[in-house]
Amino acid sequence: MKKNKLFIFAALALMTGACDKNNTPAFVNGPDSEQPENNGGTGNQPAASSRNELYRPQIHFTPAKNWMNDPNGMVYADGVYHLYYQYNPQGNNWGNMSWGHAVSSDLVHWEEKPVAMVRNEWGDIFSGSAIVDTENKAGFGKNAILAFYTASGEHQQQCLAYSTDGGLTYTQYEGNPVVPNTTLPDFRDPKVVWHKESGKWIMCLALGWSTQIEFWGSSDLKHWEKLSTFTTDVARCNIGQWECPDLIRLPYKGGEKWVLIVSNNPGGPVGGSGTEYFVGDFDGKEFKAMDLDYPLWLDYGADNYAGVTWSNVPGNRTLFIGWMNNWNYAGDVPCAPWRSAMTLPRELSLRDINGSPVLVAPIVAELDGIAGEWQLLTDKMKDGSAYEAKMKANLSKNSTIRLENTFGEYVDIEIRPSTKAIVVKRSSSSGRIDFNSLFALPSIQAPINCDAGEMDMRIVVDASSMEIICGDGAVSLTNLVFPKEPYNMIRGVDNVEYRTLKSIW
Repeated sequence: MKKNKLFIFAALALMTGACDKNNTPAFVNGPDSEQPENNGGTGNQPAASSRNELYRPQIHFTPAKNWMNDPNGMVYADGVYHLYYQYNPQGNNWGNMSWGHAVSSDLVHWEEKPVAMVRNEWGDIFSGSAIVDTENKAGFGKNAILAFYTASGEHQQQCLAYSTDGGLTYTQYEGNPVVPNTTLPDFRDPKVVWHKESGKWIMCLALGWSTQIEFWGSSDLKHWEKLSTFTTDVARCNIGQWECPDLIRLPYKGGEKWVLIVSNNPGGPVGGSGTEYFVGDFDGKEFKAMDLDYPLWLDYGADNYAGVTWSNVPGNRTLFIGWMNNWNYAGDVPCAPWRSAMTLPRELSLRDINGSPVLVAPIVAELDGIAGEWQLLTDKMKDGSAYEAKMKANLSKNSTIRLENTFGEYVDIEIRPSTKAIVVKRSSSSGRIDFNSLFALPSIQAPINCDAGEMDMRIVVDASSMEIICGDGAVSLTNLVFPKEPYNMIRGVDNVEYRTLKSIW
C-alpha cells in the first residue's frame, strides 16, 4: 500500500488517525518514528536487536527495527530464498519506501541483509517481484536476478533493476521506466511470471480503485506490450482497491488451472485488508475466471494481506507469504522498535471441495525444523512463547474452543456446524485493543470446508499472533493479538496435542 492510498483510506473514515496539512495520515511520521532527513533510505545494515521485546514474534520474520509492509521480489536463487519487502529505513511508520531484504535457506530462519534498493530519480521503490534470468534474455548476464518494481514519483511507473551479486545489490536499468505511465492514478505492483506456451514473460499490474488487473507480455524483459485487462462484475469483489496481483499455475483434477490472486483493500472479509483469488484459465493473453461463488478468500482472518509467491522455486512447489497486518490499524499496532511481521510461509495448491476448486494454504513443512516432540496437553504449555497445537473439532454440535493465558486473557473460536461457520472473537478480553477502535472484531467468520463428522485443526501461536489452519489448509484464519503473554491453555476440546516451536532468533 502506498501513500496516496493511505489518504483515500483515511478519507473513507476507515482509519482513526488524523491527517496533517499535506493530507498525509499522521502515522506516516508519527511521534514514535525517527524523523528522516530526506526522502531516501540509508542502505545500511539494520541495527542489532535483542528480538525479545514485548509482542515481538519469535517464529515470524520481523525486521530488527522500523516499519515493514508488503512482501516484494521473492525469488529462490542458488539455494537461498530471498524476501524483499516494503521498508522505511528511517522510522517506525510508513514512508521513505525502499526494499528491505532478508534471506533464508529453510523458509524459517531469516537473516536480515542491508537495504537492497532506495528512492531514486523515478521515485520511491514500491512493490514488485523478481525472477532469475536463466537464459540471459535481458542481457545482464546468465542467472542475473531481475527485479521489477513500481517507481512512485509524479506517476506510478514500472522500472527494472538487476543484480549480479546474488541479490544483495541492484543496478537500475538505464532504459527505465520499462512500462511508463503519465495518466493512470493507480498503476502498480508488477508480478512477472513465465508462460511457456507463448514463450513470453507475463507482467500482472493492478489498477487500484479501478478494480482491474492488466496483463503485459515481453520476450526480452525490457520491452512490454499490453495484452488484456481482467475485472469482474461481482460487486462484493470490488469494494476496495485492487493491488499486489499474482498469477500462478496449479494442478487440478488431472489437468491444471490458473489462479489470479488479488489483494483487496478495504474490501477484506472482515473489513480493511484481505486477499481474494479467482480460478480460471490463462492462454498467454487473457485470464478467464470460472463461474464460482466469489469472492473466495485465501485467508478469512484479519491479518494476511499483500501476499505473493516466490519465483524459481524447485520441485514445482508454490510458496506464499503475506504481510501480517491490516491497513485498518497498521500504523497503530503497539510494536517498537519494529512494526509488522510476515505470516508463516504457506504452500499453495488447488483441491476439489464440494465440487469446486479451493486454494488451500497449509503452513510449510519446514516448520518441523524448529518443532519439539508432540505431547498431550494436560494443563498448559510449559515451555517457550511459541507453539503449535493440533486437535479435532466435533462437527456434530456447536462448540467453543478457548485459548487462554494465566492473566485470564482469551480468544474464543466457535465451531458452528449449524451454520457451517468458524467464528473467532477478538475483543478486550483478548489483550490490548485500545490503540485503534477498529482492532476489536467480535466476528471473524470462515466457512467449514469439511463434510466429515470432525475437522482437523492446527493453531500456531506466537507472541502477538495466531494462525488457525483447518482441514490441512482448506480454511485459514490469521489474526494479530496483543496479550500480556501468549495463550498457553486450551479449553473446550479434548485430546489436544502441542509442540513447542524454538525461536528463530
